[in-house]
Amino acid sequence: MPTAAIEIRCLYSREEELGLIHAVQAAMTEALKVPHWTTSIRLFAHEPHRFMAPPGKSERYTLATIDCFIGRSVDTKRALCQAIVHTLGQCVTPADHPTVRARAAPGAHWATRGCLPRPRARP
Repeated sequence: MPTAAIEIRCLYSREEELGLIHAVQAAMTEALKVPHWTTSIRLFAHEPHRFMAPPGKSERYTLATIDCFIGRSVDTKRALCQAIVHTLGQCVTPADHPTVRARAAPGAHWATRGCLPRPRARP
């Protein structure tokens, strides 16, 4: 049940915004091996003066933050980051402009339908 937040610092057309969302979703389902219907993706469009980009990046700088359950390997997270950069590069984001942040938390820290799950007993 991974989630993603995509933050951009310029206005895109509706089609371009949907392209960014679909690109991140495709990368998540490919790299994390999850069905597309388990993902939740939000897009935040900031005014450029409210979202500073690193030096050398244009208004097309993009920050993608992925939250998922703990336990995925470094190789899986690396594949996720590479897939996001690749798929965003096929849209409107230059390949050297995205920053991808993959964060992992124990499943007991996620609430679904308003309640936290009970921690699993360890054998």
